[in-house]
Amino acid sequence: MCATLLAVVASQVPELGDGGSLSDVAAVVPFYAAFPVVMAFAGLAVARLFRLEARDSRAIVFTGATRNSLVVLPLALALPDNLAVAAVVVTQTLVEVIGMVIYVRAVPRLVPLPTSPTRPTGRLLT
Repeated sequence: MCATLLAVVASQVPELGDGGSLSDVAAVVPFYAAFPVVMAFAGLAVARLFRLEARDSRAIVFTGATRNSLVVLPLALALPDNLAVAAVVVTQTLVEVIGMVIYVRAVPRLVPLPTSPTRPTGRLLT
């Protein structure tokens, strides 16, 4: 998915023109990157507020951080070339996908599963 998004981003770079628009797109990347960080803690707060179990808490954290920008990508690509909206949407999607890859490792540490003596650990006993 990342490779596809990179290809779409590369196809949109010539549409950005003289580079002024490229700097505009680059300027929003820190906001896109901050969003999953903020939403991890917001999702955790919501999960704690409703006293959700660990698996449900993880789902809330992931759901809050995923904006599904791929839904609007076809619309952005259909807009006239003089609008750099597609590049912004694609950049946001790329940052979101990278964030979700990081979430796969980070969220289990943020919301660990409870240990239970009856829960199998997946280890073979010898």
